Amino acid sequence: MAAADTVPIVFVHGTRFSVGQWSVQLAALRDEFPVAAVDLPGHGERSAQPWSLSSATEIIASAVESLDRGPALVVGHSLGGYTSLEFARRRPERLRGLILAGASASTRGLWAAPYRWVARLVPRISADRLAQWNDWRLRRLYPPEVVEATIQSGYAFHTLPAAWDEVLGRFDADAIRFVEAPVLILNGERDTVFRAGEAVFARAHPHARVELIPRARHLANFDAPEAFTDAVRRFARQLAAAG
Repeated sequence: MAAADTVPIVFVHGTRFSVGQWSVQLAALRDEFPVAAVDLPGHGERSAQPWSLSSATEIIASAVESLDRGPALVVGHSLGGYTSLEFARRRPERLRGLILAGASASTRGLWAAPYRWVARLVPRISADRLAQWNDWRLRRLYPPEVVEATIQSGYAFHTLPAAWDEVLGRFDADAIRFVEAPVLILNGERDTVFRAGEAVFARAHPHARVELIPRARHLANFDAPEAFTDAVRRFARQLAAAG
């Protein structure tokens, strides 16, 4: 059982995934911390809900409130990281700390061009074909206990164009200046694309630091689940100790 003075933690998944992405972290942390994970609009059990950043931030806020332990540590991966930055701007009173995982690259300028191209391409490929390819790739790269919950939850390819259309062009290091809480920028060492701006992001916030997970790529919580979980645990404990 979580102690009364521990920090609640809310996990926010990345592009096309759902709460299943965090099955390992939820299982490992729930005995010490109050934990929750959310399905963003258009994902998982909210598959039929239209995407918007506004509704996404309210979903995170509702998850924080459901834990009933005050402001939370929010852990966001990729799309979920940028969404968590927006949550930090809109609902700062609900944020105790922020972990940006694979979400410290600017989504402005030329960097965004390949992702706009992908967002336009995805609707031209059948969802079944995309799901089969994702299932095959996840099962090839990771053990079942790490990815089976993600596979069983399905994928939100239909939401990808709208989600990235709103995120692209919106976020750079200035976005982190709105964050009033401490920040951990947690990246896979080999995620060369999404950690491209980590140093700039870290310099933009007085209480941000960068931590790299050795040999991990963009899906760092799949590549190195124990190391990822340990980083979240240590940061949550530091927030609790700081009061």
